Amino acid sequence: MRGVTVNQGARQTGGVPFPGEALQVSVFRVFCIFVLTATCAACGPEPRRTAEDFEPGRSGLSLDEADPVMARVDGTMIRRSDVEREALAQGDDPAGSPPEPGSEEFDRVLEELIDQRLLALEARRRGLNQSEEARRRLALAEERILGNVLVETALADAVTDETIQRIYEEQIRLIPLGEEVRARHILVQTEEEALAIKALLDQGRDFAELAVAMSEDQATRLEGGDLGYFSREGILPAFGAVAFATPEGGVSEPFRTEFGWHLLTVVDRRRQPPPSLEALRPNIARFYTFDQLESLIEGLRNEAVIERADLSLLLAPAPADGEEETQEAAPGPVEDGPDPDQPG
Repeated sequence: MRGVTVNQGARQTGGVPFPGEALQVSVFRVFCIFVLTATCAACGPEPRRTAEDFEPGRSGLSLDEADPVMARVDGTMIRRSDVEREALAQGDDPAGSPPEPGSEEFDRVLEELIDQRLLALEARRRGLNQSEEARRRLALAEERILGNVLVETALADAVTDETIQRIYEEQIRLIPLGEEVRARHILVQTEEEALAIKALLDQGRDFAELAVAMSEDQATRLEGGDLGYFSREGILPAFGAVAFATPEGGVSEPFRTEFGWHLLTVVDRRRQPPPSLEALRPNIARFYTFDQLESLIEGLRNEAVIERADLSLLLAPAPADGEEETQEAAPGPVEDGPDPDQPG
């Protein structure tokens, strides 16, 4: 709309139920724990195999399976879920939507997993998986994967539609809802034009008809200048000040903004409606996910016995080369002898 810009987000959702400061849990630490480590799965202790994968006459590339095989590498399988997990792990949003088979991103990730599988198989052929270093790294990878499986399972059980509905109802009761007005306006370039239109309105002419005929705001002119409902924060400050000071059914005096001269009439006033459940669902799910994950980790920490190394011993400076520690000799026992004060 030329002349008056309505903030659609403010009009539709009003106040944000979860402002940034209300969501300031330890998001970075929790988010890092929650990120999937699909790459580790590609080089795990043993490629995933099932009896059906080796059934005679069965196509290993059938797309009719629930989790179809996307590629075979020396008899091992890379499934669609493997590609999806790796793509999400590489992306900026691990909770987003995975790429579709046949897309450029899906094909790229699949080729990367094929290369990774080839490297892992070659490492096994060389016996590198039996080294102490490899076993230690595989154990760490297994810990990460099992931790992620636990997190996914726990959160899937906790973040339900019923939970989201309950939190939504609790939050909308706390949202401070202001007033909205619905207004029409006419935009012209000069004060003289605005005063002439105001005179016609004072004579009883219809505001919407004059807006269609005379307004220069091409976005609203054919709608009779209708701006819809807006809040004070969702429109130009100068425009909002006049709109909220004008009574319902009244017409303002001409006023000026950076876009020209305006006349407006207030059609209706109402209490700002709360944002819908669907508008808040992503924020609620994200907040509750982080909250439940922190609770899970905190509970596990409270129940576990955790012992940490004494870093003061590890960080103590080593003595310089050639430097020897000296220690004062302790005084030895005094031998009995003649008392110099006694006559010999």
